[in-house]
Amino acid sequence: MLTLPRSLTLTPAQFAEVCAANPEAVLELDALGQLIEMTPTGSASGARNQTLGALLWLAIEQSRLPLKLFDSSTGFLLPDGSIRSPDASVVRLERWQGLSEAEREGFAPLCPDLVVELASPSDEPQALRRKLAAYMANGASLGWLLLPQTRTVEVWNIGATEIANSPLAG
Repeated sequence: MLTLPRSLTLTPAQFAEVCAANPEAVLELDALGQLIEMTPTGSASGARNQTLGALLWLAIEQSRLPLKLFDSSTGFLLPDGSIRSPDASVVRLERWQGLSEAEREGFAPLCPDLVVELASPSDEPQALRRKLAAYMANGASLGWLLLPQTRTVEVWNIGATEIANSPLAG
């Protein structure tokens, strides 16, 4: 178990050291350098997330678009200094290839082009909306917030003044 004082702030490099020393911990770092402790998802949410990743992979493969897909354990160093891990994310291949090998091995210093957050029963939708807003402010072009409990999807577009909200098909 990881116990740290609430007043502790970390740089991205220090955060990487904490993660390396605590591989069992699920952590993110906010723009102020404070740790965000995440809990592992339940089995049903994990299965939904795996299906999401498989469907995104299939869509990318079939489209032959030059895109790189990442899973929920991937951390990205965003321009605001936070390190966040979307449930699924996609980066244009030329952006990925523009990174050095060292940047690819660590927390890639970029914001994904597409970020997807899949709500678990324990997630607070407003907290996920704040996370999506942060991704958009850091350069994401598109965000999806999937809310299985209400069977809705919120689509966040760059420059959009309101969120498209649509029910999931049965």
